[in-house]
Amino acid sequence: MDTRESRLTAPTLPAGLTVTVRVPASSANLGPGFDSLGMALGIHDEIEVRSTDSGLDIRVEGEGADEVPWGPQHLVVRAIERGLEAAGVWADGLEVLCRNAIPHSRGLGSSAAAVVGGIAAGCALAAEFDPALAVDADRMVQLAAEFEGHPDNAAASVLGGIIVSWTETGPGPEAIGDIAAPQRIYRAVRLDGHAGLRPVVLVPDERSSTAQTRGLLPELIPHRDAAFNVSRAALAVVALTQRPDLLLPATADRLHQIQRAPALPLTTAWIDRLRAAGIAATVSGAGPTVLALGTSGFPDELRARAAADGLRVVEPGLAEGVRIA
Repeated sequence: MDTRESRLTAPTLPAGLTVTVRVPASSANLGPGFDSLGMALGIHDEIEVRSTDSGLDIRVEGEGADEVPWGPQHLVVRAIERGLEAAGVWADGLEVLCRNAIPHSRGLGSSAAAVVGGIAAGCALAAEFDPALAVDADRMVQLAAEFEGHPDNAAASVLGGIIVSWTETGPGPEAIGDIAAPQRIYRAVRLDGHAGLRPVVLVPDERSSTAQTRGLLPELIPHRDAAFNVSRAALAVVALTQRPDLLLPATADRLHQIQRAPALPLTTAWIDRLRAAGIAATVSGAGPTVLALGTSGFPDELRARAAADGLRVVEPGLAEGVRIA
């Protein structure tokens, strides 16, 4: 049945059910693992949702409060609705409060966190109504990745830690308009990072568009560059979990960072500077944030230079996945 029909026939939640969701930021790619590697970072958005008898009351505090729509088109609201539909229920009204700490359009997975947080809230409301309707983490990864179009950031926010994600083709077609297309199944596994791993992010004031920077990537790449990235992505799994002394070579990339460099001059300059100093540094997602990975504190001299260049240095640590209270 279509979405409208499913809403008409689904059980309606009673007013007064309340859930609070805490969802982490994320960094994707981690150098060579384009659209496949990611990690959850300890910067969190918090979403409070309450079912009501009718209407929509949404408030947004913190990051992006003056930039996002306060209505049905808000990404969190759309994701809550998707979570409710996935669980097979509906709500006649919602009160939603978003407390945002994750910087927007900086390569820290703010949209994925909004999607994961909303889906988790919708699913949690359904489980409050009937515990048998609870949705597991694998299903949540699938639902969130469908919104995003790829699973790396979404899976990191769901599962926490470090994730390896991939996409499979399902056994049957799904209808997209009048066109039949293979079903896409999104999967991910969590890895526990090395106990000494200390991620640092250098966050600029400027923003970037994922669509714009992705548009800079070529359709075809040389075989030698593909082979290089395969070896470094495999090495990254080892370095992140067991051998952090290998982080510098393990975060080298030939598939996307060089191609995006003209659009991210400050980011690129800082990645080069940090790598020259022996610190494993990459573009965080589509940028412009720089992700630095190591096992010791960020040097004071580099911290001062970063501040002079308008970069906010944050040491968020690795985070657990989405949490519901």
